[in-house]
Amino acid sequence: MTLRDIPFTTMDGSTATLADYEGKVVMIVNVASKCGLTPQYETLEELQRTYEDQGFTVLGFPCNQFAFQEPGNNEAIQEFCSTTYGVTFPLMDKVKVNGRSAHPLYAELTKTTDADGKAGKVKWNFEKFVLTPDDQVFRFRPTTLPNDPSVIAAVESALPAIK
Repeated sequence: MTLRDIPFTTMDGSTATLADYEGKVVMIVNVASKCGLTPQYETLEELQRTYEDQGFTVLGFPCNQFAFQEPGNNEAIQEFCSTTYGVTFPLMDKVKVNGRSAHPLYAELTKTTDADGKAGKVKWNFEKFVLTPDDQVFRFRPTTLPNDPSVIAAVESALPAIK
């Protein structure tokens, strides 16, 4: 099974995989509504609107594993994201990203090294993984903003519409 074959659940209860986003650049982010980094939703949405017509999408995976910063149910999360930050990118069902009960997608993603060559556990909410159409994965830690030049470079260099 490849990274693209691992099933996950969308907020509406459907099953999806990264294969559903074949040919796109996908930014996978564990998100939370009550975190000091929550304002990153705004920049994630800006990226979504800027690049979606060029073959890009953000996928938000709510996570309550860090200091209970995502306590709501799917409806509450969706409402918060849309009314507070105007989020239009897809949000998935809540997941765990670390430990024995980590979602299989995150169990695979955390094998990816960051800019310092370190793999392993997700450090906090808003850790970002950029998956390119040729299955290359780039990892950016939570405090690296979604519009950081290194993130933008990873996204833009892999966009199918501007290659």
